[in-house]
Amino acid sequence: MVPLQEDSREEGLCSICQEHLKEAVRTDCGHLFCRVCLALYLKDCALKAVCPVCRAPCSEKVLGEGYICQSHQERVSLFCEESCLLLCVKCQECPEHQSHRELAIEEAISHYKERLSRRCRKLRKDLGELQRLKAQEEDKQQIPQQQLDQLEDKPAEKARILDISRAITQHSNLITDLERTAKQLGANMLKDIRDLLNRSAPQKLEGIYPELEKRANGSPPHPSSAA
Repeated sequence: MVPLQEDSREEGLCSICQEHLKEAVRTDCGHLFCRVCLALYLKDCALKAVCPVCRAPCSEKVLGEGYICQSHQERVSLFCEESCLLLCVKCQECPEHQSHRELAIEEAISHYKERLSRRCRKLRKDLGELQRLKAQEEDKQQIPQQQLDQLEDKPAEKARILDISRAITQHSNLITDLERTAKQLGANMLKDIRDLLNRSAPQKLEGIYPELEKRANGSPPHPSSAA
């Protein structure tokens, strides 16, 4: 195990993992840690909870409200995927959670980081396809000056580029959200992960591409969308 640094010169670093702080907490003795790092460390303390750096007494209360189960006053250690809640061991025994799938918090963070990364790679691929469609449509509209008046009478050509541009912006924003969340993901962010995954779900976005491509190629709309 890498020895803990007595005092990191860069206050933005966790004294346990030596990486930039995520959901930073400060002990009574003044040392900074990632909330998850300190929670895992205190979980393994055999007898008395102490600061990992100076060994001063350390209360679990420094982890904050989100890390203490309000029902049982126990440290949370599990994430319920169905209810999107952080649970303690006693919560797991409650009837409403017995049929649910729970992951250890550190396992859930690793699991969802990988899901976010996979989703981000998928959206980047789709973004490239949208950019190709936009370039294709813009090339088609590189018309001589004398035909510009005709284009004014055909707003559909401009609308196609505008629709593709909106889709590009939507995908770019989702990619930014996915990357930021994957980088900063901590236990208290797990409860919001379902919303981001739902918003970026392929089945919600994949219908955009065939329709935009048909319009870019001048194909007639599908009968179901003609209303």
